Amino acid sequence: MAFARLAIATLALTATSLPALAEGELNLYSSRHYDTDERLYSDFTEATGITINRIEGKADELLARMEAEGVNSPADILLTVDTSRLARAKDMGLLQPIDSATLEERIPANLQDADNTWFGLSQRARIIFYDKEAVANPPQTYLDLADPAYKGQICIRSSTNEYNQTLLAAIITHEGEEAATRWAEGIVANMARSPQGGDTDQLRGVVSGECDIAVSNTYYFARAIRTDVEGVSASRDKIGWVFPDQDGNGAHMNLSGGGVAAHAPNRDNAIKFMEYLASDKAQEYFSAGNDEYPTVPGVTLSASVEVLGSFTPDSVDLTTVAQNLPAAQRIFNAVGWE
Repeated sequence: MAFARLAIATLALTATSLPALAEGELNLYSSRHYDTDERLYSDFTEATGITINRIEGKADELLARMEAEGVNSPADILLTVDTSRLARAKDMGLLQPIDSATLEERIPANLQDADNTWFGLSQRARIIFYDKEAVANPPQTYLDLADPAYKGQICIRSSTNEYNQTLLAAIITHEGEEAATRWAEGIVANMARSPQGGDTDQLRGVVSGECDIAVSNTYYFARAIRTDVEGVSASRDKIGWVFPDQDGNGAHMNLSGGGVAAHAPNRDNAIKFMEYLASDKAQEYFSAGNDEYPTVPGVTLSASVEVLGSFTPDSVDLTTVAQNLPAAQRIFNAVGWE
C-alpha cells in the first residue's frame, strides 16, 4: 500500500490518495525517526491484528500537512518529539481530547495535557556534560551555566531547537522572565562557538576540545554507550555528566508523546494504540530501543540508561511550561541567541 512507510517530502500528496478508513487499520503520522520503533509497531499489530500505515517526516511538516488536510485528514495518531510540538498541535486544533482511564492513570499528571489531548510516552533529561580533565568544578544547576566563570566554554544548540525552547520555557516557569532573560544572556556570553549541529555534535565538541561543557539530552550519550557513535563512543570516558538542580527543581525533562488526531477516522484503534504505548512492554522498549526514560513509573530501564545513574527529575506541569514557549522565543530573539 502506497501509504505505508512513506517518507513525507511535500504537502502536494492529497488525502484522496490515502486510505481514510479501513477496518483493522491505523493511520500514523510520526516525526519519531528511529528505526528501533519498528518493534513497537510490529508488536502492536501482532497483538491486535490492526495494521499500521505510516507517514513519517519532520514535525513541522506533519503539522502543516494535517492542517492543510483539515476534516479530510486520514491521520489517526500524531507522534512527535518535545512538549513544544505537542502544544503547537493542540493550539492548531489538530488533536482531540480522549477519555482513557488507562492513560490518565498510567501517565503522571504533569506529563500529560490538562485537557487530555496529548500524553507523554517517553522522556529525555536535558543535562550538562563536561570534559573531566578541563573542568574541575562543573556547573551544578542550569543557572550556573550562565556564570562568567564558564565564559567561552559552552556548546549548545540553536534557539530554533525545540529542546532548548522548552528548557527556557521551564526556566521561565520556575524563575520568571527577568531571571530567564539574564540566564539566556549569560549563555550567549559563555558560548565557545556559535550554535551548530545537533546534540551529538555538542558531545563531539567536548571530545575534540572545542568546548569544555555541553548541554544535551541524555539519550544521545546513552546511545553512544549502547552503540558506536562516531566521535563520541571511543572517547566517552573523557566525558562526565551532571543532572542539574538536584537540590532544587530537578533535572529538566522533555517528552516524546502523542495524541489522537482531531478527525481520526479510526478513533477506537487510535486510542488502543495510545494505551498500548503506555503498557509496560512498550515502555520498556522505549528505553531498550532508543535509550529513553519511560513516562510510566517503575518500568525497567535499559543498561545504557542505567549507567547514567539515578536522579531527581523536574516535576513541573508541562502544560504550564508549554504556555511559556512564546515568551521563551521572545527572550531568545532579544538576547541574540542564534
